[in-house]
Amino acid sequence: MAARYGRPRSVLRMRTVAGQVFLLQVAIVVLLVAAAMAALVFQSRAGSEREARNRSVAVAETFANSPGMEEALQSPDPTAVLQPKAEAARERSGVDFIVVLNTDGIRYTHPLPDRIGKKFVGDLSHARNGEVFTEKITGTIGPLVQAVVPIFGRDGKVIGMVSAGITIERVSGVVEAQFPLLFGVTGGVLLLTTGGTALVSRRLRRQTHGLGPAEMTRMYEHHDAVLHAVREGVIIVGGDGRLLLANDEARRLLGLPMDVDGSPVTELGLDPLAARLLSSGKIVTDEVIPVGDRLVAVSQRSTDQHGGPPGSVATLRDTTELQTLAGRADVARGRLKLLYDAGTEIGTTLDVVRTCEELARFAASRFADFATVDLAETVLRGEEPTATGADTNMRRTAFSGSGDTALYPLGHVIRFVPTTPMGTGLRKGEAVLQADLSALAGWQEQDPDRARMLLEHGVHSMIAVPLRARGVILGVALFWRASNPEPFEEEDLSLAEELVARAAVSVDNARRYTREHTMAVTLQRSLLPRVLPEQSALDVAYRYRPAQAGLGGLGGVGGDWFDIIPLPGARVALVVGDVVGHGLHAAATMGRLRTAVHNFSSLDLPPDELMFHLDELVARIDQDESEDGGDAGVTGATCIYAIYDAVSGICSMARAGHLQPVVVHPDGTAEFADVPGGPPLGLGGLPFETLELRLPEGSRLVLYTDGLVEDREREIDEGLELLRRTLADHPGQGPEETCETVLGALVPKRPRDDIALIVGRTRVLASDQVAEWEVPSDPAAVAGVRAAVAERLTEWGLEEDAFTTELILSELVTNAIRYAAGPILVRIIRDRALICEVSDRSSTSPHLRQAAITDEGGRGLFLVAQFAERWGTRYTADGKVIWTEQPLPGGQLPGGPGF
Repeated sequence: MAARYGRPRSVLRMRTVAGQVFLLQVAIVVLLVAAAMAALVFQSRAGSEREARNRSVAVAETFANSPGMEEALQSPDPTAVLQPKAEAARERSGVDFIVVLNTDGIRYTHPLPDRIGKKFVGDLSHARNGEVFTEKITGTIGPLVQAVVPIFGRDGKVIGMVSAGITIERVSGVVEAQFPLLFGVTGGVLLLTTGGTALVSRRLRRQTHGLGPAEMTRMYEHHDAVLHAVREGVIIVGGDGRLLLANDEARRLLGLPMDVDGSPVTELGLDPLAARLLSSGKIVTDEVIPVGDRLVAVSQRSTDQHGGPPGSVATLRDTTELQTLAGRADVARGRLKLLYDAGTEIGTTLDVVRTCEELARFAASRFADFATVDLAETVLRGEEPTATGADTNMRRTAFSGSGDTALYPLGHVIRFVPTTPMGTGLRKGEAVLQADLSALAGWQEQDPDRARMLLEHGVHSMIAVPLRARGVILGVALFWRASNPEPFEEEDLSLAEELVARAAVSVDNARRYTREHTMAVTLQRSLLPRVLPEQSALDVAYRYRPAQAGLGGLGGVGGDWFDIIPLPGARVALVVGDVVGHGLHAAATMGRLRTAVHNFSSLDLPPDELMFHLDELVARIDQDESEDGGDAGVTGATCIYAIYDAVSGICSMARAGHLQPVVVHPDGTAEFADVPGGPPLGLGGLPFETLELRLPEGSRLVLYTDGLVEDREREIDEGLELLRRTLADHPGQGPEETCETVLGALVPKRPRDDIALIVGRTRVLASDQVAEWEVPSDPAAVAGVRAAVAERLTEWGLEEDAFTTELILSELVTNAIRYAAGPILVRIIRDRALICEVSDRSSTSPHLRQAAITDEGGRGLFLVAQFAERWGTRYTADGKVIWTEQPLPGGQLPGGPGF
């Protein structure tokens, strides 16, 4: 058979395909078995060396820790005591030698007595340092592994060493003794595999019906000849969308080159409609599609209907000749292409105005000379139209066309007259065709003066189509012809209706998106800070940038948040957090977390404790949502919380899965603060830690979310370095200028994630604004404190507050002396308010209560609460601080008007 087709005869010509496959499979099995045996041999060698190390270390450590070792080394003749024991241990353990050494490396024992007293060969530095050391060497008895272990005395010092060694050959002999068994098992595996291969070959023989290569070649050649001889295109596409086969006719019809087999159908350069149909695998019969200048009828079926391979087969027939029979096939093809192009060019964004502009621009360039779109004002606001038709105010939203025209301008409000054809069509939801405007068939009643101007500008034909979606009329699209002398016809009307119907769906989707976006933005803006709170610890600026609509979630509405919280004692807390995701759920979750941080901060907790409580809250929220079967849990959140004290200049920070903050020193040096990293909120199981830094006055603390440094164009490490370098390159800037510089350097025009940024420049209260006194635990000391406080208030010009302040401090100091443990410290701070603090070593917090008439005490704290504007307790590492705040007279600020 091979000679008939002009090919040389094969050496295996008498074998079937199944037989040849059997030989190949057997060869592969033999190679695999040989490779497995080789791997076993290599593994046995590696295992022998490992076993040698383990045995030598075990023997050396056992002998080194044997009883009486220290006495033997300290005896007059250690060799006489240890040599017999070493040899006995060597014979029982199976090692080649056990050598006892002193700390100088001189042998006390050796299997060869003539080597006793000589220097040991090997590395002893590790053993002298109390460490076990093994090494592989080649000695007089061959390759071996020796271990050296230290001998410790009762005082824990190294008083000697023991070395044990064993040749690798001795260990490998045990493993190699098992090789016969391994070879036997390998032979059995080979027999089983060969039997399995024989079964597979038998199955293949049945599948190929015992045909040999020559017969199968002949079948392929006949198949190939028939396939390419027919005058009908055949295309086979695999399940992965790649072209598997195309005959000559299919290549001619589709204009395909010869080397496209295996290429994705979408990358063959076909018309979009043809590529989409062939790659979809959809079952069709004689569906006519345009391919270049031809009309091709496509019939397509799936190839896996009866257990075949996944994919599809399509037959193609050239039906271009039908143009002469249909008469208007070109028009239909143009209309089909126009509608296809409209689907790709209209509704590219979820923006109502942008969609209307795309409709007007497309229609003016492909269908009419001028196109306008008017929408109900409620639709522009994203609301559901409650009334549509001629009685609804509509605003001109889009206009497109070249040349002078008398049409209403953009933004003009139009109310269509009910008696005009346009008003009637809007009421019924039907399109209106005015083929000849000069006939004045009623359309001019909308605005007679403007109608006359339109005719003077050459406008002669018009189509008005309501934008209708889900049974609601959203607006109206109007198409006008002026320079094109052909008037609109009925076919143009149906085309305009279909064009507007597709656009109306996009407009309605954009309207609904606008509504959701407005709701989410309103919610988010209401949850974020709107003004900076009054505080003197930091000069603060912040920026919030939502993600660009259409790129990040629900129009840029996300879960990034920030906060600036004044704390008692001239302190302020900065918070930045990030909730994973976008949309209403992320914004709502952000609000819950921000409220929780506010509540926890009112307890004056340190950063690590606040993070712990916030982590528990998020875990509880997730647990509650999962039990309710909802999906509104916190899918992921990070946070960083920093407290800055303007008195001490110390900043305490803790973070939960958040990026490190940047500290910019007054000299311009910028570095990332090494805040210990905790897990993201809600994971639990790991503690949070606090980092304390002393920040000189004028330092800048920069907190941010990952949207500032992450971008598709760069890695996050590059973004972090760019942020640090940008801050370092502008050392003299204030917080506002820093925010603008950072955003300009790192944020693209269309950010894909939310960005929250806080920059705080530190202030430190002057020494004359703070006064401290240590008070002994003696009630008589209260009078001295009152006098010192009154003197300091007089220096500050606060004589009016002296009596009230003395009363407050007297009560607080007296309570500390009576109930708490010393030392007791009194501190007053002149900031935006007069702050009094009394600290002690007790962790018991006083509680405000209503004293009974017969009680002798219990009224002091009540008086403190009445005279102070605010008061509270905060806990420290070694006690607590009771603080009060009193307003300064006349609203004066510390440091004079220029503070």
